Amino acid sequence: GLLTRFQPSAPTLRTLSSSNTFSQNIPSSLWKLGRLNHVAIAVPDLEKAQSLYKDVLGARVSESVALPEHGVYTVFVELGNTKLELLHPLGEKSPIASFLQKNKTGGMHHICIEVDDIKAAMTELKEKKIRILSEEPKIGAHGKPVIFLHPKDCHGVLVELEQA
Repeated sequence: GLLTRFQPSAPTLRTLSSSNTFSQNIPSSLWKLGRLNHVAIAVPDLEKAQSLYKDVLGARVSESVALPEHGVYTVFVELGNTKLELLHPLGEKSPIASFLQKNKTGGMHHICIEVDDIKAAMTELKEKKIRILSEEPKIGAHGKPVIFLHPKDCHGVLVELEQA
C-alpha cells in the first residue's frame, strides 16, 4: 500500500554499501589521525590579540605562557569544537619572529592534528618521504609530545602532530 512507497528500495541500499570500497583501498596504519586540536596564529601584539578574542568576541582566553624550548609565548582561545593558539615571539631566535618579519600583521602559522601514536606516525611518515622538522618529539604547549611536518611536503601548510 501507501507505506511501501516510502521505504528505500534495494538498489539504493546496494549503492550506499558499495561506497565502502573507498575505505577498503586505504592501507591500514599503526597510527591514526585524530581531531583538529588547534589552529595557530602568529600575532605581532599578543595583548591586542587576547583582547580581540576575549573582550570583543567574548571567547574564553587563557593567560600567556612562555615556552622557551619553542621560542614562543602562547595563549589559547577556547572554541566550541577546537582552539586557536595565539603565538608571539619569545627571544631573537624565535621561529615566530622570522614569520612576523615576512608577515608584519601576523597570520595563520600552523594547524595541529592529534595522533594516537606519534612514534609510529614518525616512522611511517619518514618511510613516505615526509620530512619531520626534528629528530625527536618535543613537549608542546599542552604538555604532550609534538612534531612538525615540513610545509613543502604538506601542500604549503606547516602541520603539527600532537600525541593524543
